[in-house]
Amino acid sequence: MKNYTLHFLIMTIVTGLLGFAGLTFYGIEVVRVLFLIFADLLIVALISKTFFSDTKEVKLQRVKK
Repeated sequence: MKNYTLHFLIMTIVTGLLGFAGLTFYGIEVVRVLFLIFADLLIVALISKTFFSDTKEVKLQRVKK
């Protein structure tokens, strides 16, 4: 999800411009719904990129019984 942040940003901008620029065609409602979906995915990707680190190092801990 973190790797797709730039893709979601571009798709949000493109669908936002198409959906809310005042154009009228048959699929305009679909474009507006896609804008909302891409905007939500962009927010989730930004939050995951902010809060979760990119370290691949895993530390093993022993569990006490």
